[in-house]
Formats: sequence, C-alpha cells, structure tokens
Amino acid sequence: MRRRASDKPLGSFENEAAAREAIDRLLREQVRRGAADLHLRVGEPPILRMGGDLLRIEGEPVLDDPTVSGMLWSIMPDKNKAEFDGSWDTDFAHEIQGLSRFRVNVLRDRNGVASVIRTIATGTVTVEQMGISAEVQQLCHLTKGLVLVTGPTGSGKSTTLCALVDLINRTRSDHIITIEDPIEFVHQSKKCLITQRQVGVHTQSFKSALRAALREDPDIVLVGELRDLETIAIALETAETGHLVFGTLHTSTAASTINRIVDQFPADRQDQIRVMLSESLKGVVSQTLCRKIGGGRVAAREILLVNKAVSSLIREGKTVQIPNIIQTNRRLGMETLNDALLTLVRNKTIEAEEAFVKSVEKKEMAGKLKAMGYNLDGLTSEE
Repeated sequence: MRRRASDKPLGSFENEAAAREAIDRLLREQVRRGAADLHLRVGEPPILRMGGDLLRIEGEPVLDDPTVSGMLWSIMPDKNKAEFDGSWDTDFAHEIQGLSRFRVNVLRDRNGVASVIRTIATGTVTVEQMGISAEVQQLCHLTKGLVLVTGPTGSGKSTTLCALVDLINRTRSDHIITIEDPIEFVHQSKKCLITQRQVGVHTQSFKSALRAALREDPDIVLVGELRDLETIAIALETAETGHLVFGTLHTSTAASTINRIVDQFPADRQDQIRVMLSESLKGVVSQTLCRKIGGGRVAAREILLVNKAVSSLIREGKTVQIPNIIQTNRRLGMETLNDALLTLVRNKTIEAEEAFVKSVEKKEMAGKLKAMGYNLDGLTSEE
C-alpha cells in the first residue's frame, strides 16, 4: 500500500526534529570535508564523493529504509512529498542557514528510498575564480542571442552559469530572469535586478515560465535546462527577439549540442531550426570535470564562438566540420576539448590517463599523448 504524503515516516526517530537533526549533522560533515555529494543508500553507511572518489564515512552505521525515509521526509517540502508519492522521484533545494545550500534528489531503488545531495555554495562564484576565458566573458556583454553551457551531469554547468550571471550582475544594469529546477545559486541584485523562479514552486514548467518571461521585461533569461522541443523553440524565439538567453544541455561537444537541438524537431522543421540557430547561437561552452593531481577537480572546456564560418556550417547542416573550425581559430579564443585537456596535462594539473578517459575523440588524444612521451598502452588496448 502506497504511503500518503501526509504520513510521516520517522523510522527510529522520536520526532521530525530528531530526523532533521540527523540529516543536518551529515550535511555539516559533508561541508566540513569539502565533499561534492552525499549518498544515502539502504544497506550502506553514508557515502561522500570527494575529489571524484566515493568514500564511506567511517564510524557511521549502515542505514535502513525507515531511517533514510525519516531523514529525507524531515527536509522535504510538501509539494515534493506529493510528487515523490506519485512518481517516486523528486528534486528540491535545502538550506542550512549560515552553512550552505544543497540540491537534493530523492529516488527509489531495489532496496528502498535513496538520495543524492549535492553541495551548493552559499555565495556566488566569479569568472576569475572559475578561470573562464576573456572571450567567453565577452558573451556576457551581448544584447541578444543564445549561449549554451553543456556537459554531462555533475560537470559544473550550473557553477559556470553562476559565474557568468554574476559577471552580468556586476557590470550591466539589466533585468535577469532565471528559471531553474531547483534554484541552486542565490544571486543578490547588484547593478542588475534579478528574478529567480523555481519550477514546481514559482512556475509550472520551464516552457510556461519562459513564455511568461517575455511579458516580464527581461533583458537576460537563464533557462536551467532545455529539456524538450517546446522549451528549445521558445528559447530560440526569445533569443531572436532581442534578448540574451543562457541555457544548458547534456551534450559533450559543441557539434553534438547543435545536432541535439536540431534533432529535437520533426524533419520538416529542421531546415528552419538550422537557420534560426545559425542566426541566434553565439557560443557553446562544453565542459567536463577532471581529477586534479593532488586532489580536487578542474574543468576542461571546449569553446565554440559562432562566427560567419560556423554560422554557415550550422545553416548547411555540416556540423561535422565544426571541430576543424575550432582548431583553426584558436587565436579567437576557440578551443577543442582535446586541446583543453592537453593544456591541463602540460601544466601538470591532471594526469595523462585522466585526459584520455575524459576525451571524446580518444584516438586523436592517444596519438597526441604518445607524442608527448606518455605510455597509454594499458588504456588504449581496452578501447
């Protein structure tokens, strides 16, 4: 029998306050250790992701389903309780005042209720702290167009977007609307006016909020995720009508990002979408996180800045040639993912093996690393 949203699974806890204190204690430990994520799983002690590795917290007991459910229920908003009862998945933000904000995903697996809780910095990050190039920073000074930050889940897309929004907030006097699920970084208005909306709390969906944004006097719109055809279509129209739009996609390269957008549409609309993209798209930053030598992680970024040559390739459907354009325009600030990874290797920031694993074009990467004197026989033979 399914539990109702009004029921309170407290497990071994005396009350909800005790359950809340138990999970907040784990979250404080997560922040104290500088861990990116906290995993709660039935049959395992709490597990932290630190520097890319999963580490079980020593001294913590193995969790059972009532305990995990009780802790999560104590911090879950009522809307998400109802959503979880209906779909068995939900996302929400949690905050411990004076410590940090957290992005919480709750799910069911074969053992029961589980969760992954990601640390979100309480303050904003800057482009200087993130090492974002001057050419990418220039995208923040555009008055219209589409700028995409892409990468796999957990690649730091939200952090990069936070830094770009912070730059705009410090240097322009505009109205920024962000549409997120959930709100991660909280921005305080500086020179700009910032309106932050959370899907499911302040608006029904990305597409409804994006459609409404056009009537809310925006200059810049940030869409947390371009997840469906209608949202992508409205984002393109918004960028075409004199607004600067930032968005994210789960793609690994600039060329695959363009293909993913076009492929979302029916075949009879794809030529039209290519034309719209060729005119609206201004830049793509595709990034992946790599393990640093000595601990921590660093982002490697592929950077595509749309010029006339790139625009023509998009319009003609020749995205396979985009990597060549990027390589021949490094002086303009463009860079392939492989070149970004090789730079990190040369600077002794990451190991050669890490660069190979995170590369998309592995054959090319293996050749360049071998030319630099690295032996990757053990890895390349497995590919």
